[in-house]
Amino acid sequence: MEFRKDRPVWRQVADEMRRRIAAMSPGDLVDSEQSMVQEFGIARGTARKVIAHLREEGVIYTVPGLGSFAGPKPPEDDAEPADRNTS
Repeated sequence: MEFRKDRPVWRQVADEMRRRIAAMSPGDLVDSEQSMVQEFGIARGTARKVIAHLREEGVIYTVPGLGSFAGPKPPEDDAEPADRNTS
């Protein structure tokens, strides 16, 4: 990918990642920071900024220790199992 000089690199990478994520199904694993560093030739801090920005937009969600995933974070399932006696 060739970067334009009139826009910050992190925004250009975020645009490309947003395009890729749009073609994914919710819950699909998104490229890691390290894979972005290698593919785009960017600094790790730039990759972190891209991920943080996409997370703020709700395009991805991150699960610590597992990675980042496409789509908004699914709602937490706080309901108790149906077979559990709650009385």
